Amino acid sequence: MKLTSKFKLSCFALLLLVFAAPAFAQSEKRIAFVVGNAAYPAAPLATAANDAGLIAQTLQAAGFDVSGARDLDGESLRAAFRDFLDKAQASGPDTVAFVYLAGYGLQLEGENYFVPVDAKIASAQDVPVEALRVSDYTKRLTGLPLKASFIVLDAARDTPFAKSGPPLAGGLALADAEPNMLVAFNATPGTIAPAENGPYGAYARALTEMIREGGLPPSDVFDGVRLRVNEETKGAQVPWDASRIAVSVVFFERAADAPPPAIRSDRMNAMRSQPLGDFGAGDAYAAAIEQDTLQGYEEFLAAYPGDPLANRVRALLAARREALVWRRTCHVGTPDAYWSYLSRYPRGPHAADARWRLDSLAAAMEPPPSFVPIEYDVPPPPPAEIVYVERAVLVFSDPGFGFVPPPPIAFLAPVPAYLVFPPPPPPVGLFVLPSPAFVPVPTWVNPPAYVAAPPGNVIFNNIHTTTVINNTNLAAPSGGVGAGVAAGLAAGAAAGAIAAKIALPPSVARRASAVEGQGAPGIGASQPGPGTPLGAAGAPPVTHLPAGHELPGRAGNPLPSGPSQKPGAPAAQPAFGQALPGANGQPGEGLGQRPGTPAGAQPSNHVLPGTAGHQPGQGLVAKPGTSAGQPSAGHAFPGAIRPPQPSGTGAKTPTAQQALPHAPQTSPGAASPNRLPTAHVAPGGHAPPSVTGGSGTPTKPGPVTPPGGPSPAAQQTRNNLPAGNPVFPVMPKPQIQQPHPPQQAQQKRLIPPVAQGLHPPQPQQARQQGQSKPKQDCGKPGLPACH
Repeated sequence: MKLTSKFKLSCFALLLLVFAAPAFAQSEKRIAFVVGNAAYPAAPLATAANDAGLIAQTLQAAGFDVSGARDLDGESLRAAFRDFLDKAQASGPDTVAFVYLAGYGLQLEGENYFVPVDAKIASAQDVPVEALRVSDYTKRLTGLPLKASFIVLDAARDTPFAKSGPPLAGGLALADAEPNMLVAFNATPGTIAPAENGPYGAYARALTEMIREGGLPPSDVFDGVRLRVNEETKGAQVPWDASRIAVSVVFFERAADAPPPAIRSDRMNAMRSQPLGDFGAGDAYAAAIEQDTLQGYEEFLAAYPGDPLANRVRALLAARREALVWRRTCHVGTPDAYWSYLSRYPRGPHAADARWRLDSLAAAMEPPPSFVPIEYDVPPPPPAEIVYVERAVLVFSDPGFGFVPPPPIAFLAPVPAYLVFPPPPPPVGLFVLPSPAFVPVPTWVNPPAYVAAPPGNVIFNNIHTTTVINNTNLAAPSGGVGAGVAAGLAAGAAAGAIAAKIALPPSVARRASAVEGQGAPGIGASQPGPGTPLGAAGAPPVTHLPAGHELPGRAGNPLPSGPSQKPGAPAAQPAFGQALPGANGQPGEGLGQRPGTPAGAQPSNHVLPGTAGHQPGQGLVAKPGTSAGQPSAGHAFPGAIRPPQPSGTGAKTPTAQQALPHAPQTSPGAASPNRLPTAHVAPGGHAPPSVTGGSGTPTKPGPVTPPGGPSPAAQQTRNNLPAGNPVFPVMPKPQIQQPHPPQQAQQKRLIPPVAQGLHPPQPQQARQQGQSKPKQDCGKPGLPACH
């Protein structure tokens, strides 16, 4: 029986839909480039790196393939941006690109610059050389056949740069959005955001909230950001954006049964269609902020010229008018244009720029009699606005202006209760962005089905749960969380941070490997500034060791090659509280001493368990039935070998079998940050070597094994040493060398110092350490012969 032509066509169309559906369903690719520069030597930023980590995580949840880094120098920043542009070019036409830069931003001659952490900008002439001009990279994005692109500069701040010569105008310069592009600043052009101490800035929090809201087009997302930031900062910060995205783009889709959104669009749309004079001053102010246009601010002032909010709106209008005039001036770029600006704003924020450009054009500072001003799109400023632009930068939190705080916004719901972001753990590597604990996306919000899943994105596959992402859902025992569970939570958080960390751009990853291979901290590993909170930008990873004493194998620090010391190298001074074996004849007792501390004494708060001066069990959970500070029978703390007692006391020197420590028992998966998990067991499973024997003669380091082999607990401790343990890495078995003469005996260092920050011991201190060993009698009954 023959098939009809109509039936054949139907089957063919069905086959096309079946095979084409997967490709059509996941046709949109999303890529993002995120940078958080915080570790500026002149003035570190508390929130920039954390903000970048939060935005990167939010974009991951929305299906973006994110690459990013923190604390980039100029070379790395430019190379990383080129990596992203190459990635965007290879991604194809159905690609949405997102760029977020947090740090310091500058403007010069109508251009915006992003500042690397190593920039040295003493005057305006240094800006084009030291900083990255943003338009050089956004223009290349514009030339690519992308679906849409976002350029977000969270960089309008009070900067420590260009303090000599004519001042730079504050904030960022008004910019034009290219087709299918949205440009956004954390503060309106010509103004700066107030200083924040973290853990996150108001702009990053608001952007995260509005992206997660779901169902909002790009312009509405950033309108909501402006409203939220203005409300939270009480008018001290008013973000800005300009959009020319004509295609449909949503970060998340919102289910039909979802609760009411944070932005009440119906009421907001009704206010847009009515004159501002029909509302009260508070609602009219919110509507003007939402519109953020010159016409909207002028309409508010016409309706409420004497309202307490009028001065705030007048300042916003003055900043926008001056920014429009300066943008037109820079586009023309002739002496007539700069003379025209100076005729309107002789003491304006860009007056120094205009005079500098006239000088570079070999033009006179004063216009000739035949001068004809250029035409601007806005009328000259009224006298009431001049007071707000006769300074280099406008700060809405300036108490001199006496601005009253704006009222709550009626058509904006409060921040959802679940959107609480704790400070992130310290970054897991050089240049790596912080990874905050992920807050699940509501179940009624999902990425669009047509978005292609990014490769290796843990968050995108688990946006409604934290089980896989944070890996901290451990049940606490009844009666509270014990030390073991708390340590397990910390270890789980660290594991989750590693699993969800943002990938470094290829060039930055190569740079990080090279720096770590050289054992130097490099750019991006600088110490936080004064008052930097834990987990904030620039904060170094927590190692629970004194500053400048990183563990071996960490950040490129070389592992010890053997017990001997290179000829001519200065004697290394151990860190306070780090016990070296054989110190003062007492294995496990620390040598590090502060000036004025008696020889062999342990500094406070740096004593390891089982060492002299430390009560066993301090900081640990005692077993039931065990007295406080006393270990249970057969579980002596590692390294707690008592020194030989003087003759006549009745004390006996412990034998090797008695001295062999058992592994302390801990809960599974627990890792106390204040003690070494391998409990002083030397590399290769040997007990710590002793410098001198009972007769005072140097002996070779070697294993101490009791009759019948090591105890089961000790053998288990040795077998459980993981490769690359970040706290006590497994090191190769040292080569046995001939001992030095007694007066030159050197101890094998288990924990070497970092390359920087450690000085050789002073002669007096070295003599004190040499004299701290207990004296040995000889020739008496029961003692070895004298030599």
